[in-house]
Amino acid sequence: MVSANINHIKSRLEWGQPALTIIDVRDRCTYNQGHIMGALPIPIEDLVNRARMSFNTQRDIYVYGEDELQAADAVRRLNAVGFTNVSEIQGGIAAWQNIGGAIEGVS
Repeated sequence: MVSANINHIKSRLEWGQPALTIIDVRDRCTYNQGHIMGALPIPIEDLVNRARMSFNTQRDIYVYGEDELQAADAVRRLNAVGFTNVSEIQGGIAAWQNIGGAIEGVS
C-alpha cells in the first residue's frame, strides 16, 4: 500500500502540476458536505468502471475515503485493474485540513 505525502500533493496543486487526480470515494452526501478542492466524487462501488473510462492507467491518482480502510480498498481495486500510480491520502480530509489544504462544499 502506497500512502501519499499530503504536503507533496498540496505543493503539486499549488504549482499547477498536470496529470494529477484526487478521488473522493465517500458517498455523494458526505462529499457535498465538504471535500478537498478539485476532488472528483466517485463512490467506491463505481470506482473501477469510471476510472477505466476516464483515466490513463499511468495517471497519478490520489484517493481518500471515510477512513483508511475504505481508501486502502479503493487503492487495491484500482491496482487490481492495472492502475500503477495510485496512492492513499493518509489521514484523508482531516489531515488535508490540518496542513491548510483547500476545502470546498457546505462545511
